[in-house]
Amino acid sequence: MTSPHNMPDADLQQLDFSRYAEQERRERRRSMWTALGFMSPAIILVSFFLLYPVAYNVYISFTRWRRFTGFDEWGGLSQYQRLLGNPNFSEAMANTIIWVGVSLVLPVAIGLFIAVMLRGQKMEETAKSIFFLPRVLAPTAAGVMWFYVYAPDGVLNSILSFFTAEPVTIGWLYNESTVTPSIIVAYLWQTVGLAMVLLLLGLAAVPKDPLEAASVEGATRWQIFRHVTLPLLLPTILVVVILSVLAGFTVFDHIWVMARDFPGKRTLSLTVYMYVEAFDRSSWAYASAIAVVLGVIVLSVTWLQVILQDRIDRMTK
Repeated sequence: MTSPHNMPDADLQQLDFSRYAEQERRERRRSMWTALGFMSPAIILVSFFLLYPVAYNVYISFTRWRRFTGFDEWGGLSQYQRLLGNPNFSEAMANTIIWVGVSLVLPVAIGLFIAVMLRGQKMEETAKSIFFLPRVLAPTAAGVMWFYVYAPDGVLNSILSFFTAEPVTIGWLYNESTVTPSIIVAYLWQTVGLAMVLLLLGLAAVPKDPLEAASVEGATRWQIFRHVTLPLLLPTILVVVILSVLAGFTVFDHIWVMARDFPGKRTLSLTVYMYVEAFDRSSWAYASAIAVVLGVIVLSVTWLQVILQDRIDRMTK
């Protein structure tokens, strides 16, 4: 047998490398099990409070379970077939798409405009705090406040009466043509601030060298923003878009608090529809099917946006 002292240098190096690789693998395994040990309480809590309810909800959606009768029989795809044939579901889906469109365009556009206007101004920090302040309120509290603003004898009608010198008693939340725009205004009042703050942080992270180089070349402020600032800001814009789209799919508090008594379907979203079916009509299996459909849509959209973000990150590097 060849002793280590008589082995060629190449074989000794290979032996040392193998020992080092084995030691490295042991260290990684030890670190992994140590990390899992520290993470196990969080994993157990997440599994109990998140994964189990989600799995249980999916199971309920395949039954005919009701609040007081329990699991009386296996329903298969009957709840999903009921969804496809229900005009209320179609109405709720259409309204949800409207909310997603509003959440996708308006908060991002308005937040970007305000962020660009405030960037570098003396009052930037003060204005940032003022615009972000509505975000601190719970959506339910904001909805209640705006409900009284839009009331027939509320603040908005009082202001209009003052300027028109005539009594104004418009039921903003009881008119089919004004209820959705009224809720959208309240929703934007609370969501634009977060978009603006995130975009301001993104603008602050834009390197100055490309901006100065473009300015030296004689580019106008609009050209600098369009061709230099905006491409570098795309990752931040996409983060804001993802948050806004998720908020649009799950908006509930503003609609429920402000337009619960509206006599019609114009304000019916998937979240409101799910709540009504579960807690007002005790159709838990049907409501679970709505929740599953909404969850699949949200996960699919999020997955597409993550892929898009990865491509944008590659383009900007």
